Amino acid sequence: MSLYLGIDTSNYTTSAALYDSETGRVTQQKMLLPVKAGEKGIRQSDAVFHHTQQLPSIIAALRQAYGVPEGLAAVGASVRPRSVDGSYMPCFTVGSGTARILADVMGITFAAFSHQEGHIAAALYSAGRLDLMKGTFIAFHVSGGTTEALLVKGDGLHFKTKMIAQSLDLKAGQAIDRAAVMLGLPFPGGKYLEELALTCEEEVKYRPVMNGCDCSLSGIENQCRRMLTQGQPKEKIAKYCLTAVMNAIIAMTDALTAQFGDWPLVYAGGVMSNGIMRRAITARYADAHFAAPEFSCDNAAGIAVLTALSQNK
Repeated sequence: MSLYLGIDTSNYTTSAALYDSETGRVTQQKMLLPVKAGEKGIRQSDAVFHHTQQLPSIIAALRQAYGVPEGLAAVGASVRPRSVDGSYMPCFTVGSGTARILADVMGITFAAFSHQEGHIAAALYSAGRLDLMKGTFIAFHVSGGTTEALLVKGDGLHFKTKMIAQSLDLKAGQAIDRAAVMLGLPFPGGKYLEELALTCEEEVKYRPVMNGCDCSLSGIENQCRRMLTQGQPKEKIAKYCLTAVMNAIIAMTDALTAQFGDWPLVYAGGVMSNGIMRRAITARYADAHFAAPEFSCDNAAGIAVLTALSQNK
């Protein structure tokens, strides 16, 4: 049997994926959690409720998309945000609890991973670099809840990580989502902000605020609000916000490669699905690897792949 199920119930997305280890094929289904118009986030109690409501339909849609599977070899789930002591978020209990029930009922193995490990594995799978599961690389995890760079050493299944850079205040995804809400765009706002930014032909500049390899992003939100108050075009504000985040990530990368050397670079997390950033970063660094957009945002694909690897190690 070569079919592995992964489940991820993150802060904003319910997702499940099937990985066929014989064909290398991933089939996934996901659904954003509903966020009320004008709001900048979601309470954990609401996230748990919506995951509980959405996960059954996600599993049903996955089965329909894949076809009726003959059975599962193992099931895995993300059980916490990161692989560090004290990392906890209630929303992950929905997916991990469901996965444990399935494993017990079916008499198969349950495998537990962190959400961050899933992001990294999905990026490596999508970029065709699963060989780095046993290598050393620098991984950026850039999302609404995390903006950090890790020095990663893989043992073929789990990652030993050391945080080597981070945002000291606002996270990149927060800056983007807040700017989007400010401009009247839906939440999460990354996709809509990018669409708006691409209509701006005016050049914008941003000098990152750095402290060693770390960055500070809070000034981006303040400047976007100032520009809006001044009556500047919304498309220019959108372009400024994305350019500012991109320049901060590039400045972090430059500082890290100068300090730690030219390790392969892996960019994961919802913010890194942005096409503007992807094009600029891949043009600048020869050994930079991105997940495809569908594997950059929160997803269960990496968890499914890791679950397969856990049974075949």
